[in-house]
Amino acid sequence: MIGCLIIHGFSGTPDEIADIEQHLKKKNWLVYCPELPGHDGTKESMKSVTYKHWVFKAKVALEELMDRCEKVYLIGFSMGGVIASFLASQYPVERLVLLSAAAYYLNPKQIVQDVTGWFLEGVRGELDKDDYYQFYREKILRTPMAATIEFAKMVKKLRPHLDQITVPTLVIQGESDGLVPQKSAEYIYEHIQSEEKKLYFFPEAKHYIWFGDGKDKLLEAIDDFFSGTTDGALKSGSESEAKGTG
Repeated sequence: MIGCLIIHGFSGTPDEIADIEQHLKKKNWLVYCPELPGHDGTKESMKSVTYKHWVFKAKVALEELMDRCEKVYLIGFSMGGVIASFLASQYPVERLVLLSAAAYYLNPKQIVQDVTGWFLEGVRGELDKDDYYQFYREKILRTPMAATIEFAKMVKKLRPHLDQITVPTLVIQGESDGLVPQKSAEYIYEHIQSEEKKLYFFPEAKHYIWFGDGKDKLLEAIDDFFSGTTDGALKSGSESEAKGTG
């Protein structure tokens, strides 16, 4: 049996990557996306945990899948990409996919563009219709400063482990991501030691790449990578830029 562990992002929940989870479950794989400690959607819960709790929960989940499956794939989104990278450096997973992985975080240029757009929409009374604004607003409101500090500490502690990754790796990043800058994906790509590694950018995509029109192309790219064929979904079109080896 094939297993797949998906690790969600900072201050998020498994629901945020449900589209990817449900897509992979159609393959009759054992797919698991655990809720990281403190990530039940409340501000109080996040105050009571440290980044070590997040890493430990993901580690236990991966070990359980490896005990039950012949092959295990690993997907990490945003903060979950940092945790997934660390696990891939420590365990013999089959393949690794990193989506908007936060080796670095906050893209000031894109944030200014987004905030400007939100301001204009606010003037026109249209913010209630902006899904991104409502989504980010909820995340900010439920995220305590203590948790943000833990997130920063985790990135600093785990980022050096990128140099120890040798498994085939697919890195995907939205160029319009306001939370994770493009240099994060480039840094990951340059530092991992995998003989087979691919880096793709979705020009119009924000942090949650699959929230936009690129969802089908993203899912197809993940399918191709897991099946060992990476020249299909993304290289065939002009919507994405790619580079890679393998």
